[in-house]
Amino acid sequence: MSTVLLSIRGKQSYQDQDPEIIELVTQGTMAFRDGGWDISYEESDLTGLQGVTTTFRVDPGCITLTRTGPLNSQMIFREGVFHESLYQMPFGALMITVCANCVEFELNENGGVIDLTYAIDIENTAAGYIEYHLDIQAK
Repeated sequence: MSTVLLSIRGKQSYQDQDPEIIELVTQGTMAFRDGGWDISYEESDLTGLQGVTTTFRVDPGCITLTRTGPLNSQMIFREGVFHESLYQMPFGALMITVCANCVEFELNENGGVIDLTYAIDIENTAAGYIEYHLDIQAK
């Protein structure tokens, strides 16, 4: 496992609202395991998810986004495939469905790039569109 510098840009476009853009630079870890990459970092006040650990598991053709802590969720992204999961928060849980239309990455032991865009439904209602761009640099 190596320490990495993550530059994360997220854009959330929800129905009838202006897009919200979050940019975060943080330290994390990156490890090659079982034929894929694990990239993890701790969320902060900036993201509104303080105390949550976020992990991107990158396998050929698939990215799994897992959050653990006060919020627990696991979303699996394959282009054109719908995935349902429970988004568990301290005050309750929501059923969410995601469908990715872009799952791209180029990673090696020195870091790399992840691009992920997906539509999200909350409780069977279209909620919006989310884009992530991660730049990962080994320290």
